[in-house]
Formats: sequence, C-alpha cells, structure tokens
Amino acid sequence: MKLINIGFGNMINAERVIAVVSPESAPIKRMVQEGKEKGTVIDASFGRKTRTVIVTDSDHIILSYLTAETVSNRINEEKADNAEVFNAW
Repeated sequence: MKLINIGFGNMINAERVIAVVSPESAPIKRMVQEGKEKGTVIDASFGRKTRTVIVTDSDHIILSYLTAETVSNRINEEKADNAEVFNAW
C-alpha cells in the first residue's frame, strides 16, 4: 500500500484511486453533490478552494486543494518507484 499526500497531512492509498479530475465541469459537480447527499464525500481541502476531485474504487469522492496535476504527479512517482523496486528483483 502506497500512501500519497493530498495536502495538510492527509494521505490516500494510491492503489485505490480511479480518477483524478478537475471540479469545474458540470458532471463532476453533480457527482460531488450526489456524493454529499449519500455521505461518500471526504473534504480534505480544509475550507480552501477545491482544485481536485479524487474518485476511488470504493465510490468515495475526496476533495483536495492541490491541483489535479500535482496529485497525479505524486501518484505517478509512486508507481514509478514501485516499478523500479519490482524490476530490481
């Protein structure tokens, strides 16, 4: 399990992430609103502007103030590190 920092010391499991998207489009706004109604939204933005919506395989939606590019870079770095360790064997 590889944990990724999504800001303010909050961590997510990189292996459970399905999508990292911007919250600007109407379908994403609807998805977040529906998630709030169902109780599956985790707001890790600490009151700051939400810049990234992270969708997990457990149907949880995580909101972060970091940009989508930053979060995806952190996830890709972890995957690259895992590949290097695997190839070392």
